[in-house]
Amino acid sequence: MKKVILSISLLFIVSLFSSSLFSQGCVEATSEDGPQLVGYIQPQFDYYFFGDDPNGNAIKPSSFYFKRARVGVVGSIPYDISYYVMAEFSPAASGPQLLDAFVSYAPFGKYVKFSMGQFKSPFSLELNTPCHALHTIRRSTVVNELASPFRELGFMLLGSFGKERDIISYKVAILNGTGINNILSSTNYDDNQNKDIAARVVFAPWKFKIGASYRTGLIGTKSSNGDQKSRTRYAADLGFEGWNFRFQGEYIFGQDIGKVDGGGGCGGKATNELDKFDKGGYWAMAMYSFNFGLEPVIKYEYYNPDNGAYKFLGKTQVYPQSTLTVGLNYFLNDWTRLQLNYLYNAEVATNGDINEYKNDALMFQVQVKF
Repeated sequence: MKKVILSISLLFIVSLFSSSLFSQGCVEATSEDGPQLVGYIQPQFDYYFFGDDPNGNAIKPSSFYFKRARVGVVGSIPYDISYYVMAEFSPAASGPQLLDAFVSYAPFGKYVKFSMGQFKSPFSLELNTPCHALHTIRRSTVVNELASPFRELGFMLLGSFGKERDIISYKVAILNGTGINNILSSTNYDDNQNKDIAARVVFAPWKFKIGASYRTGLIGTKSSNGDQKSRTRYAADLGFEGWNFRFQGEYIFGQDIGKVDGGGGCGGKATNELDKFDKGGYWAMAMYSFNFGLEPVIKYEYYNPDNGAYKFLGKTQVYPQSTLTVGLNYFLNDWTRLQLNYLYNAEVATNGDINEYKNDALMFQVQVKF
């Protein structure tokens, strides 16, 4: 209850200032006449196909819940200063909690901006696609696993170039590397000596977009023999949009030195050497938008955890996995969308053995923006 009151109070205090957003948030301001309340809600229904229990009865759990319920305030203060605050209120998304809160300074317009606070890491195409603009209900497994932590406290330099549209855009950030709402203690300044570096650049000639992302950082402190855990990520993405057709794809590679994600192990390592995990995967998606608001979507994704443990739909597994998502999006208007997705999942065989889990799912979501 205290968290709810704190989140509401924070939104109210920020709304006392003035407006027009010029920043990297998920929701843009639509007015310059003072502070603006923004947000969206996503009520959802999931139906899982988890096979049979030992007695031969089908395991088909289902649930209604809020995928996301977000409310925020955006605005600007003379001159060239803007602010953005967004809070999450859905229990399913660990709410209530502060998601984004940053102040931006744009002395050179869109070309160069400085931002400080908590925001999304500038890594990955799909991560930097706003949640209310995702073309499938859930993000790809490779993004969920290798682009995390999604949000960080830090400082960002960003901007874009182009007259009628942005031809080149860039983001470079220094981040705590400790995850959302995780800060230094007030008594021990040695608990976060290291900082992560993340960067993303996008080149968008004609109807194509080509992007590249990078992130690296050290974890914890050095061991007695000088070893230290670390994580490094690389990503490349490609997009096309024209004639009502859209295609997007992304490849992500990540190397963890040490058990950064808490699972798996390659074996055969010397006692004074940290294990290395070379994880990777990709996703590709195509969709076509009809003039009456219907948009069919098909998406294929693959993730190889290098024997590291990860969770998919609440189940822990260690095998490479592919997922085929077939979906329909229907836009009732500019603010309301319906999404229906069926996820067919298949685990990759190893040494001739099939590692198939019963973990298909049917998902339905309603979204309203304001």
